[in-house]
Parts: sequence; C-alpha cells; structure tokens
Amino acid sequence: MKIIATIARILLGCVFVFFGLNIFFQFLHMPPPPSGPAGDFAKALFVSHYIYVVGALQVIGGLLCLTGFFVPLGLTLLCPVIVNILLFHILLNRTGLPMAIFVSVLALIVLWYHRAAFAGLLGNGATATRTK
Repeated sequence: MKIIATIARILLGCVFVFFGLNIFFQFLHMPPPPSGPAGDFAKALFVSHYIYVVGALQVIGGLLCLTGFFVPLGLTLLCPVIVNILLFHILLNRTGLPMAIFVSVLALIVLWYHRAAFAGLLGNGATATRTK
C-alpha cells in the first residue's frame, strides 16, 4: 500500500502544481468558456480573480504532496478544490469528468494512507473525547 500511496501522492502533487501554475502563467492554451451555467461559473471565477486563490491553493497543496512534507495539510488544502472540480464536471460540464474522477481517486488513496492524521475529525481517534 505504501508504494501505491506514494505514486498516487506524487501524481496528485504533479497534477496540481502543473495546473495551478497554469492559472498564473497560462502556458497551456485555455479553451473559451463553455456556454450556459458552466461558462457563467468560469467567468465569475476569472472576473472576480478568485481563480488566483484557487491556483495558489493548488500550487501550495500540490507542492506539499509532491515533496512529502505536511501531506495531510496539502490534502486539507486540495480536497475542497477537488470536490469543486468533481461537482463542476458532474453538474455543469461533463467533458472533464474522467480526469476529475482520476484525481479524486488519487486523493482518496493518499487520504486513506494518511487517515490517522484525520482520525480526530472522524471521531474514532484517540484525541476524540466526549464530555458529559
């Protein structure tokens, strides 16, 4: 499991560093936004400059995963981005759904490997206590 989790962590880090940097430097040609609600959503991200916050979270979270330092923090930064990417492609624009599912699976593998770091959130860790 350690080898699979390491490969998934490195792939996840590479994907988010690459695409996060693309938001800032635009070295990949970005297609025009789609029509309808998907285009409106994308346009709102660009017009409000919120896309730069998302790009920064992707780069920072991706670097943390890629280097192997503070991986749970990297996952904490990336998981909300991944959920938004997945929901965007499920609800608004199906064209990127296979890549969104692939990234989600990578994140779930890495998350499962580091599940002890999130045990307190799930209520089954040693730090989770009840008060009367």
